[in-house]
Amino acid sequence: MRRLSIDIGNSSAKVAVFANKEIVHHQRFNKLGIIDLAQLIEKFSPAKSIISSVNQEIGQLEIYLKKHTEYTRFSTLLTNGVKNRYKTPLTLGLDRWAAVLGANGLYPESASLVVDAGTCITYDVLSRSKEYFGGSISPGIKMRFRAVHEYTGRLPLIEWDEREDITEGTDTLSAIKNGVLQGIINEIEGFIALNNKKESALRVILTGGDANFLYKQLQNSIFAPQIIKDPYLVLKGLNEAIAD
Repeated sequence: MRRLSIDIGNSSAKVAVFANKEIVHHQRFNKLGIIDLAQLIEKFSPAKSIISSVNQEIGQLEIYLKKHTEYTRFSTLLTNGVKNRYKTPLTLGLDRWAAVLGANGLYPESASLVVDAGTCITYDVLSRSKEYFGGSISPGIKMRFRAVHEYTGRLPLIEWDEREDITEGTDTLSAIKNGVLQGIINEIEGFIALNNKKESALRVILTGGDANFLYKQLQNSIFAPQIIKDPYLVLKGLNEAIAD
């Protein structure tokens, strides 16, 4: 059975067509419209569909999907066997919850630490017993560079290129880069070490826009064998939410 997963963020929409757990098509849209849905459904004939959206203006998309598929709107009420112990589930980010369901679907026998490196960096832990108690939210890379500039009188705003390596801070520009980037690496390693003490054989899954850079930098870490990069984790979680 094929299923259509749609993740609509503030700046774009990410779409994946699944055949069971395998992605057979992936696409990004600046703005997803009815014509786009019609083309996807005509080409792949998904039986089920699901949308996760930070934008509530999805009424027309939902009407179309309800007409042509078995449609579900994603929410934290969809658990797929995971026990949600978060104290305020209605305020839990849908992308965070979808990533947790994705980790559970990929590694059902393991505890997982999901690190989603986007505008903010989120850390979410799923225990081996399939319990989720929450995690942490900290500023992302670009947000930290901007904060250094905006909350000081003379420090410049850094134009950061993810292809660059982290270097020693031998001048002001490199000192800012080193402080922000090495600080984030140390932060991630700290969260891994902390949760390793709580959960044995912890799997660490990196996702989000800055995952490629962080994965590269963490390859020299003592935790490197545990770290997995998965750019489609949220979409995989949405697929798990409507799996049979």
